Formats: sequence, structure tokens, C-alpha cells
Amino acid sequence: MVIRLHGATINNGGVGMKLLRVDMSTKSVRFENVPAQYMGLGGRGLTSIIINTEVPPTCDPLGPQNKLIIAPGSLSGTPLVNTSRISVGAKSPLTGTIKESNAGGTVADALGRLGITAIIVEGTAPEGNLFLLRIDKAGEASLVSAQEHKGMRTYALTKELFKQYGEKNAILCIGPAGEYKLASASVQSSDVEGRPARAAGRGGMGAVMGAKGLKAVIVEQGGKSPDAIANPEAFQEAAKAVAKAIRANPMSGGMMPALGTAGLVAPVNSLGAFPSYNARKGVLEGWEKISGEAMAEMITKRGGKTTHMGCSQCIVHCSNEFMDDKGNYVTSALEYETIWSMGGMTGVADLDTIARLDFLCDDIGVDTMNTGVAIAIAMDAGYKKFGDAQAVIDMVEEIAKGTELGRIIGSGPVAVGKHFNNPRIPAVKGQGVAAYDPRAMQGNGVTFATCPMGADHTAGNLVGEYLVGALDPLKTEGQVETSRNLQIGVAAIDCTGMCFMAAVALVEGEGAQAFLNAINAKFGTQLGPADIPALGIRVLKAEREFNKKAGFTEKDDRLPRFYYEEPLPPHNKVFLMSDQELDSVFGVLEA
Repeated sequence: MVIRLHGATINNGGVGMKLLRVDMSTKSVRFENVPAQYMGLGGRGLTSIIINTEVPPTCDPLGPQNKLIIAPGSLSGTPLVNTSRISVGAKSPLTGTIKESNAGGTVADALGRLGITAIIVEGTAPEGNLFLLRIDKAGEASLVSAQEHKGMRTYALTKELFKQYGEKNAILCIGPAGEYKLASASVQSSDVEGRPARAAGRGGMGAVMGAKGLKAVIVEQGGKSPDAIANPEAFQEAAKAVAKAIRANPMSGGMMPALGTAGLVAPVNSLGAFPSYNARKGVLEGWEKISGEAMAEMITKRGGKTTHMGCSQCIVHCSNEFMDDKGNYVTSALEYETIWSMGGMTGVADLDTIARLDFLCDDIGVDTMNTGVAIAIAMDAGYKKFGDAQAVIDMVEEIAKGTELGRIIGSGPVAVGKHFNNPRIPAVKGQGVAAYDPRAMQGNGVTFATCPMGADHTAGNLVGEYLVGALDPLKTEGQVETSRNLQIGVAAIDCTGMCFMAAVALVEGEGAQAFLNAINAKFGTQLGPADIPALGIRVLKAEREFNKKAGFTEKDDRLPRFYYEEPLPPHNKVFLMSDQELDSVFGVLEA
């Protein structure tokens, strides 16, 4: 079969490349060939373009017309390292926009090895019914009753599922928050040890999964029917070069294995850009106690792992295993964004508390970032004092209990702000901001404001540009162009399943050429360097088109007013980018 991808010809040999459609209303599953308009896509590109094509933009995100798309990357299931990101997409119940959230772990690789390009979950199960979607290594799919698993937290659930179906499985699942259909509910993914410690956290994808009546997706590992590689020898050579570039890069081959993303705590605080106490300050008092260096020392002392493989085929090993003071497992992996949201925003400078909160959020199935921001708003309103560790733990537990307060917190920052009459809500399009204050990192503010999915830490993060001195974070010059280019690049990378932590080594030079060679060898194409950003632009245009049809305008691409009006210590700067500059981010692509 010959098709066209971004102006290039693909010959897939007529092998594999299938969609699995699951209709929860009729409890039916069926495989179908991938339509030409979706061919060659994967990950975020596939979720966004399917949603823009098949989902009514004004539909109820928790209703039967919304669709939940689960898509491995276009390179997932191949021998290429670090291609195990899974994309989960839908119309978001949190933002009302199109949404893709992705996670690491084992599911993308398992699906890729079965030649499953995407799972499309449609309709809704009859009220009160809950199901598992089971896919065995022969590629046979079926819906199985999950009534016995109702209300289960994710760690107990996965343990039970592995006992029932065997340990050689990969799992996506929801916890109580997803069953409650809370807008901050996550979809949890199993890591290489089978723990549900990887989260597609942003945008409430767990709520959509819960609304469908789907408790878990179980994919047997060891499938032997991946999509054909057009040029296996060239792919093998390219894969070797990609791995070499990743290992040689100072970030992916150095800092990430040593400290993980937590290595950003110290430099971002040094830049005065670590939003703390509901973003009232840019430095957390006592940040040294929750830095990557402090965490690595603590983990080592307690017998945990600072360099840990959490995802299939990973060679970066940026994960970790955090232990308590008795040497018992607490969580994996404790990441920068969680350290910020549960530490910086709440004023809790204690790694043991933050690790406990990370575990609880994974277990309950709720986004650590949105939840930390929501709790910070409650504290800022006077409900509890900043720094009260037990209060933060108690509030997260309220989510699992399904109490009135728990449902409000689990519904996200805007819901909490309304409940406590606190208009100071650090969120864009309803989604809580990430761990970089726009007043101290102007370009990250551009990304937060203009990303089609709400404030997002992976969409176009300029922190690397600031840390190497390529851009002044406190000035307006260069911020729009850099944000735009990064958003385009990330949208393209998100189509492939390649992890962002490895992708930093593949943006230029030999690494970029090796990655392009791998794509061409996989699909039998002759794409050039310009075709990668063209893919990113195609994805972003589809996302913005959906949002426009859903009723969003340029006025929604703005930060909350306090960023423009309240100077942030220690630099005492406000957000300086004008509305015209924000509108120009994608305006130049759509003119």
C-alpha cells in the first residue's frame, strides 16, 4: 500500500497498521485498516487529528460523543531507544479544548509490537458498568467486566490484574478520581516493574476514561506483529547513531541519569523562577532541602535508586526509586514538576512529604501538578497555612474519599478558586501552570498562554535556552520566536513516541540527522529537515482548528491578570509580553 506523508511517499508493504475501535455503548470491539488521512501518524499527531476529524467540538467532554484516543508513537515498538511514550487524547473536561497527555512506561511499546496504531474508545458504557479492555499478544481484543475492581486505587488494581493475567502485561488504568470523573484525573501507566507510576496527568484524560466506563487497558507484552520497517538495515544503523547521540549529550547522558528532572530545582530557584506560595514568590525558602542533589543523596543513603529505568527501551534512566527512612519503597519517579507543585506551591520543603504525595496522586489517579496548584489556591485563601504538610496530605486523601472538598480539589484550580472566593488562580484555559514563573521566564509565559491545551510544561519549554545563556529570561526579545519554534518541534517529536529527555540530543547536528534517517528508514521516505517542523505545524493547526470550532478565540490565549500586575520577587518583574505578541505566535502560520 502506498500513501503520502507530508508530501513524501510511504510504502508500508500492506502490513499491520490497524486501528482498534472500542464502542462502550454496544460493548463491541473491531479492528479496521488505518485510513489514508491518518497513515504515518502516531502519538499526539494521531490523537489530535482523529479528535479534530471525528469529535464534535462542542460536545460534552464526559458524554458519548467524545472519544478517548490511545496512541503509541509512530516509532514505538521498533528497536529504536526511548520511543515508549504513549499519547492519550480527547476533548478535555478541564479546559474544554483539544487535549493530548502523554506518559512513559510499557504500554506504547506493547501496542507497537502488535501493530496497533491507535485505540479509539467511543460511546459510554451503561451507567454503573465498568470494563477492562484486554489485548493479548496475538492481537485479540475483548471487553471484560471490571465490576469487582470498582473504586480500587491503581497500585492495588495493577497488582490484582498482574495476578489475574500474568506479569508480562502493560497496563493503563484509572483510580477513584477517574471513576468520579474529576477534571484533574490522570491515566496511570505501568513502568517496567509493573507499578502504575507513570502518569498521563494533564487535562483530565482519566475523567474521560472513567466516563466511558473503562477502568483499565491491559496489553500483553511480547507481540510479534509490528508494522513493517521499510529499510531494516538503514534503520538499524540510524538507531545506533541515535543511541550514541543520546549518550553523548550532556543533558540526556549526564544530568538526567544523575539527578533526573529534579536537577532543575536548584537552577530554576537561582533564576528566581520557581513559583512558590501560590506563585507569590520566585524562590522557595528551604529549596535546598528538596533539590535534585539533596534527593540523590537521600535516595542513595536509604538504598534506593537514583538511576533507574522506568520505561521500555530507555537508555537515559532519568527515573528514580524513592525510599522512606526504613528502606521501603515510596514512589517512582519523583519528578521536578511534582517537587514544585507539591513543594514550592504549598511551601512544603520536605522530600518525604512530597514523595508521599506523589505516591498518593498516582494511586488515586490524579494529576500532581493541577492538584498542587489547586491546594495552593486553597492555602492562599486561608483554608490552611502554607507549609502545613499534613494538611496537604489530608486534602489529597479527600479526593479519594469523594467528599465535597475532595471533588472540588480534584476538579482543578478554577473550581478551588471559585469555592474559596480566591480570584488569584495560576491557570490558563483552566489548567494549572507549570514550574516556571512567566514573570521570570517570559518565553515560558508565551508558551503557557498560547499552547492549544492550556498551560503546559512540555509544549515549548524555554528553560534550556535560559540556562545556557542563549536568551535573557527577563526581556521580551526572542521569546515569541523561540516559543513558536519549540512548540512546533515538540508537536512533531510527540508524534514519534520519542521521550523529550532523549529528544534534547536530537534537535541538531548528528543526532538530528540520525533521527531523521530513522524516520525515513521506518517509512521508506526521503523526508528532509524541513519536513519535521511541517509535521509539527500540521498538528498545531489541527489543534487550533478544533479549539476555534469549540468557541475559543485569541482572548483565551492570555495569562491571568496578576502576572501582568504583581511583580514577582526577587526580580520584581511582571509579565511583559503584549497581546499582539502573543497573537503573533501562531498568527504567522495561519495568515
